[in-house]
Amino acid sequence: MSPLVWIILIIIVLLVGIYIAIYNGLQKSRVYVDESWSQIDVQLKRRNDLIPNLVETTKGYAKHEKSTLEGVVKLRDQLVNVPQGDHEEAMKLSNQITDSLKSIFALAEAYPDLKANQNFLKLQEELTNTENKIAYSRQLYNSSVASYDQKLLTFPSNLIAKIHGFTKIDYLETPTEEKAVPKVKF
Repeated sequence: MSPLVWIILIIIVLLVGIYIAIYNGLQKSRVYVDESWSQIDVQLKRRNDLIPNLVETTKGYAKHEKSTLEGVVKLRDQLVNVPQGDHEEAMKLSNQITDSLKSIFALAEAYPDLKANQNFLKLQEELTNTENKIAYSRQLYNSSVASYDQKLLTFPSNLIAKIHGFTKIDYLETPTEEKAVPKVKF
């Protein structure tokens, strides 16, 4: 074979290798996005498992706060029934649960006996830790999405992404009401 044929073969092999590397990089990024969502899902399940215990512990102390407690349970049940791939709805309900849990924790201030209850304190601590893990998992998810979406926009991976139907993934966003600056009064 002539040197020109070898050069052409080497160029073809290099281009195929680059193509495969870029495609695999896109696949890995998509897997990281899925894995980071599963971390959120794990923490949401953990929180959903803790909520009934918190509600039961709180019920005896705050009987006339029944609607608050029922609201948390209702939201939890809705979250459990959200379809697997509906990340937007899952996070919307999760944010509502977070707000409701803040209300339950505020009840402890009104009921000194509840505030002193060891079960309540332990559950409150576990839920607070879980909320922190959810926040961290959301950050990880958004970082994974940023990396993946960046590959969809940059050359030459954007060409390969279009050929194989890779699509942009949306970030998890903070609800508007949580972005508002809290008012502090003395």
